[in-house]
Amino acid sequence: MTPSDRRTFLKGAASAAAVVAIQPELLGALPRRSAPISIGLIGAGRQGRALLGELAKFEDVTVAALCDVDPSRLRSAARRAPGAAQFETHGQLLDEARVDAVFVATPTHLHKAVAIDALAAGKHVYCEGPLASTIADCGDIARAARAAANVFQTGMQGRTNPIYKLARSFVRSGAIRDVVAMRAQWHDKNSWRSSASDPAREAALNWKLDPEVSLGLIGEMGTHQFDVMHWFTGKYPTSVRATGAVLAWKDGRKEPDTVNCEFTFPKGVKLSYDATLGNSFEGDHELFLGTMGSVKLTWTAGWLFKEADAPTQGWEVYANRQKFHNDEGITLIADATKLAAQGKLKAGIGLPNPPLYYAIESFLASIADGVPVACTAEEGLRAAAVAIQARKAMTTGTEVGIDERLFRVEAR
Repeated sequence: MTPSDRRTFLKGAASAAAVVAIQPELLGALPRRSAPISIGLIGAGRQGRALLGELAKFEDVTVAALCDVDPSRLRSAARRAPGAAQFETHGQLLDEARVDAVFVATPTHLHKAVAIDALAAGKHVYCEGPLASTIADCGDIARAARAAANVFQTGMQGRTNPIYKLARSFVRSGAIRDVVAMRAQWHDKNSWRSSASDPAREAALNWKLDPEVSLGLIGEMGTHQFDVMHWFTGKYPTSVRATGAVLAWKDGRKEPDTVNCEFTFPKGVKLSYDATLGNSFEGDHELFLGTMGSVKLTWTAGWLFKEADAPTQGWEVYANRQKFHNDEGITLIADATKLAAQGKLKAGIGLPNPPLYYAIESFLASIADGVPVACTAEEGLRAAAVAIQARKAMTTGTEVGIDERLFRVEAR
């Protein structure tokens, strides 16, 4: 093919090639404002500090206030946001008139009071997922968000991830045809335990290991991945079986460090999920298996694997491919058409920023330009409710139903 022929082909195939390209508009840019958005961070633990790191990348954002009950974490956060006011309680921070929006990054079981108070104070709210640790608390937050005039976004990062948006277009358009099975995992060799000289502080730092308040691996990690399945398929599971045990960290903990779940979706499709703190092999990923192909996602990368009998399309001639044992995947790449024309296709593999960046970007765009939020409080409720029912199945050793009535936000 001559260069001229190649250019002609690329131009004619542009619409098809767009299917495997993350277009620049999906990567987005925060609309310009006459004044910066003033941010308050409530909860300065690991996730709070990660939020500060990504917020620093936005020119039209000012971190004006920080809040944490732990002085050490508050000081650490302050080093990342010089000049920000520091508060011990979220009520004090919410009294700050200059704060336009708050990011809620407290432990999950404390989300309800902070989120509802923030909405009542007239602030825009980004609430980390899971939305809350009980279905009742999720419902209360969702009702408050529905009644408020302010922006409320649940931090489900799959919905704002450019690669996931692209991959969803494949699944939703029928490119892999009928989904016959789904799999997901979260593997990280990490004890989740922090030490402190003060027993009370150590207990507070290790809230994820306290079964009285924590949703454990199923909730804290699984919720985000279950939401990806809901978003891609437009369906929710109807029942779940689950098991869990302490297999890796024999340190007296009662919260399982390894869990397995099997969800049943409509028409008998199953989602197999496992998570462990005892092994890091293959990290975290989601997999959709269809009759004409499969899609694998790893949060910063994604691939399409076509079945041998799947129809071939023109854009595949220039697609970047990666070999996985006996399977070959087409890499989901940002702006693939342009990069292919320049002979730089491999340069676009992966995301230029962490997934958290795009979740923040989407929230800020909703504030600045009225863009609909990527994940409402009601969708946050549904994802959390699925995880809560899975945890119930694990603790009772029985199959637990997931009634759609759990997803409703009834007025009070």
